[in-house]
Amino acid sequence: MPTNILMPALSPTMEKGNIARWLKKEGDSIKSGEVIAEIETDKATMEVEAVDEGTLAKILVPDGSTDVAVNTVIGVIAAEGEDAKSVSGASAAPAPAAAAPAAAAPSAPAPAVAPVAAAAAPVAAGGPRVFASPLAKRIAKDAGLDLTKVGGTGPHGRVVERDVKAAIAGGTAKAAPAAAAAAPAPRAAAPAPSMGDEQIKKFFEPGSYEEVPHDSMRKTIARRLVEAKSTIPHFYLNVDCDLDALLALREQINKAAPEINGKPAYKVSVNDFVIKALALSLTRVPEANVTWTEGTMLKHKTADIGVAVSIPGGLITPVIRKAETKTLSTISNEMKDYAARARARKLKPEEYQGGTSAVSNLGMFGIKSFSAVINPPHATILAVGAGEQRVIVKNGQPAVATLMTVTLSTDHRAVDGALGAELISAFKQIIENPMSMLV
Repeated sequence: MPTNILMPALSPTMEKGNIARWLKKEGDSIKSGEVIAEIETDKATMEVEAVDEGTLAKILVPDGSTDVAVNTVIGVIAAEGEDAKSVSGASAAPAPAAAAPAAAAPSAPAPAVAPVAAAAAPVAAGGPRVFASPLAKRIAKDAGLDLTKVGGTGPHGRVVERDVKAAIAGGTAKAAPAAAAAAPAPRAAAPAPSMGDEQIKKFFEPGSYEEVPHDSMRKTIARRLVEAKSTIPHFYLNVDCDLDALLALREQINKAAPEINGKPAYKVSVNDFVIKALALSLTRVPEANVTWTEGTMLKHKTADIGVAVSIPGGLITPVIRKAETKTLSTISNEMKDYAARARARKLKPEEYQGGTSAVSNLGMFGIKSFSAVINPPHATILAVGAGEQRVIVKNGQPAVATLMTVTLSTDHRAVDGALGAELISAFKQIIENPMSMLV
């Protein structure tokens, strides 16, 4: 029996991906576990392994295809003894959505018109049929939401994870009481669309601009930032940190680095100190090392610090796990490795997903201070500005010191003002007394 090759979900939030290239051609023999294709997600290029052995009978989605939905059939493997030519055509046609149970609808791509035509069709229970992803259904069920009241923004109006989370954050679409459950509730209208492409283009003279299509990374960044700013109540705290003691210690540490093959074993940066200091701050103020969910507060046992890294076309946030337990040299070397592989899009999902807080540092660009957007599921993010010499008052006298302004963005649902102040004060104390990071 032929086996369908499906577009895999390479991360919990992945909905679409691009076919970078096939490593096998039609007619090639395939072994189970063998790498057969490379898939581009919004953050990295991942390898896809065959789930069965046989012959690659048909490639249904060719190299270079973009925005291929998860669970789309992208190829077909013919089993041993089967005629590849005879099975490729039959396997290429996806099963209609109506022929499968509602819960299994997303497992095979339906005809393009099916979700739109069927969305208003009543099911046997008397209510409207809602097309939603399995993850959206599970989140809605756990939160007690009525999916018929959630506007879908996925393909053909499909309800996806972000729609359910937006409904949860907005307090809408609560499930009706059991006694009234039999009465079909009208589906809530989707949010009013923003200004369309053609409307925006009317503001500019034709030929005065070049159109550059968004890649999957830029689309994901845009979606997540809109989601973060619309669902997370941000507030901001900032302090100035005296860096003179830290810079002196950094110089000593780097001078003492042993050489390996003629190169220093490590070169610690100010950002490495910042990562370590934030991790230690979260262990000193554990009530701030949390993640907000609608049902519970997740209190983390370790400080896993994401670090924003700029890459062509966007940014990615690799995570230093258990940063509070690691030496500055270890953090430094991990970050250099992550940054190099991030720019080559070779990070694994587990290396950039999750984390309990994050650091965004624009000091190298001379930015004095800024406020960063919280990256869910984090409850905080620390924005780091440039260290610069400023005139300050010490012991009643003017003096020159190297100061760095840092701004803590905080999810007010999880971290109140006083708690956020306690966290950033702990950070300042550690940064200005850097020897504490060595013991």
